[in-house]
Amino acid sequence: MPQPLTVAAIGFWHVHAGDYAHAAQQHPDTQLVAVWDDDEERGRAAAEEFGVEFVADLDELLARDTLDAVTITTSTDQHHDVMLRAAAAGKHIFTEKVLAPTADEAEDIVAAATAAGVALVVSLPRLYDGYTQALSAIVDSGTLGTLTYSRVRLAHDGWVAGWLPDRFGNPEEAIGGALTDLGCHPAYLTRLFHRAEPLSVSAVYGSVTGHPVEDNAVVTASFPGGALGVFEASVASAPGQFTIELRGTEGVAIYGFGGEKLLVTGGTYGDGWQELPIPDALDGAFAEWVERIRTGTTADGNLDHALALTRIVAASNASAASGAAVPVTGRTVHSAG
Repeated sequence: MPQPLTVAAIGFWHVHAGDYAHAAQQHPDTQLVAVWDDDEERGRAAAEEFGVEFVADLDELLARDTLDAVTITTSTDQHHDVMLRAAAAGKHIFTEKVLAPTADEAEDIVAAATAAGVALVVSLPRLYDGYTQALSAIVDSGTLGTLTYSRVRLAHDGWVAGWLPDRFGNPEEAIGGALTDLGCHPAYLTRLFHRAEPLSVSAVYGSVTGHPVEDNAVVTASFPGGALGVFEASVASAPGQFTIELRGTEGVAIYGFGGEKLLVTGGTYGDGWQELPIPDALDGAFAEWVERIRTGTTADGNLDHALALTRIVAASNASAASGAAVPVTGRTVHSAG
């Protein structure tokens, strides 16, 4: 058996930092060995919680020959700097989304990881879920006809129930609000289901909780052929919601309305609603990262989605700020990869 890969958790700014630290402890091929955070009090508390060393100097930590890899859960504005330093030090990188605030920075990170020969994987967990696999298969089967409209909504009560930290509302650190963080999931799923890069996005943001960034966001994306995709996010909505609606020229598929059920109607499905089975989820992004490290391969599909996601989020934020539609440039995606 090979030795477990040693992993350091870099930053506990994000609420998912603990999830990835737990993953590093629980995966049979990884071992959590250290924590760094620019907030020393927060970092020391996390290190104590996970029973590992706190290292105050990031460069000293990255220079350790005994360290193989890092998870990145710093504030979003630090992603570019921290990941370039990690890649230069030869450390494999698993990072929270978004990859970077801008498309240019995201491309920099991927290029740096490629040049350094390190495995880079972005946490895009809903790509691996069973409902995503099922809905993708339905789209590819043609039973919906041509997809003309989609709507993906993800919402929780983080800022009305008080559990989402206020630092998520810091526009300098977080870069954006509900859309930039939570809305990432509906955004990349929308692109996946339409099998194309959006031509443009039109975004409307709102804030009902008084934070300086949005807590409600609705984005409409236009796709080649005239199809529209709506993706939404809210951190001021109780209880939480996650719904998917796909409508084509012949049929409809919906998920999450009134429970975790996948329903279809129209076309070959007939006039009534039918419930379809949902397969088990694939191994997640963290497991893919470990496998990429072990096999020396690149997570091309994951990175394609991650780069496109940054383009979509950046364009959405620009649209909300300007009040106008903003073009999105990029290449077409063909699979969940």
